[in-house]
Parts: sequence; structure tokens; C-alpha cells
Amino acid sequence: MAAKDDLGRAGEDRAAAHLDALGYDIIDRNWRCPQGEIDIVARIGGVLAVVEVKTRRSESYGHPFEAIDARKRRRLWQLAYAWAQAHPDAAEHRTIRLEAIGLTGRDAATARLEHLVDLL
Repeated sequence: MAAKDDLGRAGEDRAAAHLDALGYDIIDRNWRCPQGEIDIVARIGGVLAVVEVKTRRSESYGHPFEAIDARKRRRLWQLAYAWAQAHPDAAEHRTIRLEAIGLTGRDAATARLEHLVDLL
């Protein structure tokens, strides 16, 4: 399990660096509440982006984005609103959107990275 956790952490670090390079301001990582966890919360312009990161060694068990089904999206929306309620100053006057970053490869540093900007 430790190797999986290490890959996941490395994937989240790479995802945060990717967002930073695009001009996002990372304002929270691994935020937890009773409903679950948000991997990354970032701002860009007037948008508050709640970003789910999925890292896989391969696509043997499916593409990373396949793990973000309708149930997971509903939970991410609940978490996004819970985060906004807990951080009203940071969320005020911002549109909230869900994003996803998928990484596929044995090493997060060189894995293929895909970024979905608006996850409906």
C-alpha cells in the first residue's frame, strides 16, 4: 500500500506543479471534512477550481478518469460547497468548477498527464 500512496502523492505534487505553471494559485491541498477529501483547491481568475487527481501505473484497470463517475462527481460538488462554506473569504464572488487531472505511468514525474478543465 505504501508504494501506491507514494505514487498518489507524487501524482498530486505533479498535478499541483502543472496547475501552478498554468497560472493557478494553489490555496489548499488534501482538505478533509466528514464527507471526504479534496485533492487540490486552486484559484484562476474568478474561478475556484476543485481538482480531483487520479494517478495510475497503467490503464490495465481503466483510464484514470473512469474512476470519476456520476456518484464521485456528486460527492466532489458536495465537498466543493463544504470547502466554500468553511472558507467564505477565499470563495466569495468566485464561480466553482470541478476539474480532473489524470496521470498514467510508472513514475509520476514522467507519466502522461491529462487535464479536464470543466468536469460536469
